[in-house]
Amino acid sequence: MTTNPTSPKKKVFSSYQVLMIVILALLQFTIIVDFMVLSPLGAILMPQLHMQPNQFGAVVSGYAYSAFISGILAAGFADKFDRKKMLVFFYIGFIAGTLLCATAPNFHFLLIARIVTGLFGGVIGSISFAIITDIFAMEVRGRVMGFVQMALSASQVLGLPIGLFLANRLSWHAPFWMLVIFCSLVLIMIIRFMKPITGHLVVKHDVNPFRHLAKTVTNRQYLLAFGTTTLLATGGFMLMPFSSAFSTNNLGITLDQLTWIYLATGISALLIGPQIGKLSDKIGKLSVFIAGSTLTIITVVIYCNLGVTPLGIVMAISVVMFAGISARMIASSALFTAVPSMQDRGAFMSLNSSVQQLAGGTGAIIAGYIVVQTPSGKLQHYDTLGYVVVCTSLITIFMMYLLNKMVKRIMAARAQASQNAQAAQPAPVARPA
Repeated sequence: MTTNPTSPKKKVFSSYQVLMIVILALLQFTIIVDFMVLSPLGAILMPQLHMQPNQFGAVVSGYAYSAFISGILAAGFADKFDRKKMLVFFYIGFIAGTLLCATAPNFHFLLIARIVTGLFGGVIGSISFAIITDIFAMEVRGRVMGFVQMALSASQVLGLPIGLFLANRLSWHAPFWMLVIFCSLVLIMIIRFMKPITGHLVVKHDVNPFRHLAKTVTNRQYLLAFGTTTLLATGGFMLMPFSSAFSTNNLGITLDQLTWIYLATGISALLIGPQIGKLSDKIGKLSVFIAGSTLTIITVVIYCNLGVTPLGIVMAISVVMFAGISARMIASSALFTAVPSMQDRGAFMSLNSSVQQLAGGTGAIIAGYIVVQTPSGKLQHYDTLGYVVVCTSLITIFMMYLLNKMVKRIMAARAQASQNAQAAQPAPVARPA
């Protein structure tokens, strides 16, 4: 029997799934912009609030450490409630924390505001990934992650340039006010359009949430994923907080030119993100991760050793480096979703997010003490941070190789268990003619 070439292709996603991808991408966009906007604002915040590099690192890590604590506390309860209700609760708290940032008058108030924001915002990403795992099959999760992670690219294209523009023209408070308004609109969309997500509630769970947390923490299969996340987060958090200060003080880039760099890298990543997702589903998550890591390593070494450099060269290097980072994020995120069993998804994602925040916060603090700002404003030892990122990237490639092998075993075991369950069902009794 031949297939009719003119027959319509089966849709990869239903209309509701497409809507969920849009909502989750917008959600991620707000979370990422809230966190990343501090990096370009660093060149403005440090002189205006009279902060040293280690104090700015504390502001960045304050969010990360509070997110780590909230993720641990939420993990035991993450699989016991409707994921939509969990998402709405934490997103409201996140908006309240962002509002505090918008009104912060000094360093200490801003530090407290970032801690409050992290307490709620740090859990939202884990809930989002649990929702993705609940709604989408493993075979298309690379594609889903490619679209959802476009939020990172969109933050470069829209969030950061607009935030920088508002900060330069009005004040550094303005980007946070912008976020409060936009987040409120996203919250309305979540409440209005997202259906309750309760499929995980039919699976048997530990009655005691702390016992559920302990079992998830001590699961050997999950420990490898947590270790991989630790190294993935450490490198990114070390470079990012001081990238704007390095660009303006060491590379000779102005704040207006910095906006164009973010715009160029964001547009390029926005275009290739979905393609990376499709490629990871087609040739494998590990292959895409290795390619992205290799690209990242090469560009990080070049970038961190630059002196005063023309805008075009900095822009080109940033575009290539961000492409490598996007490939690493999309491939690793898709692979992580296959690790937990259904009854552990929420707890695993919360713990994995907490580990990420803890590692990232530690990386930001360490970076704050490695980097030294001279009286002229230039940053010293930024190249040292680059070499640390290279080392962690090399180790992470090996750990992702082990994780990929483990995921293949897990998927095969689940497929076999599903076949056994179907075979064990009694055959239907034939009715007499």
